[in-house]
Amino acid sequence: MIIVMQPDAGESAIAAVESRILAEGLRVHVSRGTERTLIGAIGDERKLSPDMFETLPGVERALHIVKPYKLVAREWHKASTLVRVRGIPIGGEAVQMIAGPCSVETEPQMRAAAAAVAAGGARLMRGGAFKPRTSPYAFQGAGIDGLKLLKDAAARHGLPVVTELMDVRMLDVFLREQVDVIQIGTRNMQNFDLLKEVGRVDVPVILKRGMSATISEWLMAAEYIAAGGNHRIILCERGIRTFETAYRNVLDVTAIPVLKRETHLPVIVDPSHAGGKAWMVSALASAAVAAGADGLLVEVHPNPPEAWCDADQALTPPEFTRLMRKLSAVAEAVGRRMAGSASGEAVQREGIPIAL
Repeated sequence: MIIVMQPDAGESAIAAVESRILAEGLRVHVSRGTERTLIGAIGDERKLSPDMFETLPGVERALHIVKPYKLVAREWHKASTLVRVRGIPIGGEAVQMIAGPCSVETEPQMRAAAAAVAAGGARLMRGGAFKPRTSPYAFQGAGIDGLKLLKDAAARHGLPVVTELMDVRMLDVFLREQVDVIQIGTRNMQNFDLLKEVGRVDVPVILKRGMSATISEWLMAAEYIAAGGNHRIILCERGIRTFETAYRNVLDVTAIPVLKRETHLPVIVDPSHAGGKAWMVSALASAAVAAGADGLLVEVHPNPPEAWCDADQALTPPEFTRLMRKLSAVAEAVGRRMAGSASGEAVQREGIPIAL
C-alpha cells in the first residue's frame, strides 16, 4: 500500500503513519520528494485498508498496489482453469451451451424442453426450481418438486443440471438431489453467508454478476467461494443496470476480455437476461463468443407465450437450433468451436489444469 502525505505534512504525521504500519506487522519505506512524501507499506497489504490511514492527520490518500483478491487472480495463477461437470469441460477450447427454461413448470414442459436443448446441441440443462422475483405475487418456482422434475427430464438425455440456490438452508437438499452445478444469482452475488457455504462443498458454482457490481466486487465475491476451498467457480456476465430503458440490461461485453486478463476462472454469458427479448439473444450470444466467452446460458421454452416466467426472452426450439448453427460459425471464426451433444471432448488440454 502507498500512503500519499499532504504537502504540509510534518514529521509527527509521517511518524504516526509509520507506527500504524509497523503495528500491523509490515515494514515501512519512506520516499521524500520535493512536493510530496510517499510512505510504502511492505508486506501483506491485505491487512491494511485505506480507511486506516485516510483519517490520520496529514494523509492525502491511501491506495492498494496489489489486488484485494488472490485465489481467483491470474496474477497468482497464470494458467486458465478448466472446470469439469460430469466430464464436460468449461473453460477450454470448446464453447459450452447451457440451455433450458427460466423456470420449471410441469413435467410435459420439462420433458419437451430437455429434448429440444439436447437435440440442439446443449451439453447442460438449466431450469429454475426456486425463483427470485421482484414481485412477491409472481411465480416463485416449484421448489423441491421442480428440482426433481428438472433432474428427471435432464437424465433422459444425459444432461447435467444447473439451477439456482437462493437460501443456504436449501443447500443440503441440493446436495441430496445431486445438483450438478449450483447457480448463485445476481441478487445473491454479495450474500456472503451463502457464498461461504457453497465454498465448503465440492460442487461447481456459477456466480452471476450483480446488476450494479464492479469487476472487483464480482471477483471478491468469487474469492469468498475460493477461500472456503471450492475452486470450481464459473463467472457469468448477465448484463448490468444503467440509465438505458430500451432493453432489460446492458450486456457488458467488455467484461469478458477484462476477466480473461484478471482471473484464471472460466467466463460464460447469459444473453437472455441481458437483452430481455428473444430477438436480441442471437446477436448478444454471437458477440459474447467473439469476445472470448467460454460458454452461454440461454433460455429455451417449448412454447414461450405460455411460459410462467420471462416469456419474452425465451427461444423456441427451432430458434435455438438456428442459434447453435450461427454460433458454430462465430466460434470457428475466432479459433474455437461450439461443443455439441454428439461431439467428443478432450479430457484435458495440455497446459490447462482441471478443477475436479
